[in-house]
Amino acid sequence: MDNLRRVVKTLMIALIVVVLVSYARGIKEKSEPVVKFVPVKIAGYRVSAYCPCEKCCGKWADGMTASGYKIQPGDRFVAAPSEIPFGTKVIVPGYNNDRPVEVRDRGGAIKGNRLDVFFNDHQEAVNWGIKYLDVRIIEGE
Repeated sequence: MDNLRRVVKTLMIALIVVVLVSYARGIKEKSEPVVKFVPVKIAGYRVSAYCPCEKCCGKWADGMTASGYKIQPGDRFVAAPSEIPFGTKVIVPGYNNDRPVEVRDRGGAIKGNRLDVFFNDHQEAVNWGIKYLDVRIIEGE
């Protein structure tokens, strides 16, 4: 009977050690930070604003962007030159609480280092005016 108790005790200790080692490895693996490097290009842009009205968009005031996106209430996106592909994310200081927005539109005057930020309301667009800002272009996200 004593031999059986020793065997059971040894097996229990071994099992506890295996569980603790496995747990410790799991903690170590989970605690190591995962670092994701996303290339960012920062450049100076002339940033103006527009809305979907005829004053801002002329004959293209149909509620659709050049990428084929149907504009929704509360949308935030930018119109950018063709060098910046549709879907690219950009951060425009002071717009969308400095969170990334997508390039979803183009425009005849959008060439070189120019961007237009979108507002649903014409007065909001007028209030934005024209700003010269360092814009972050997030590449390959």
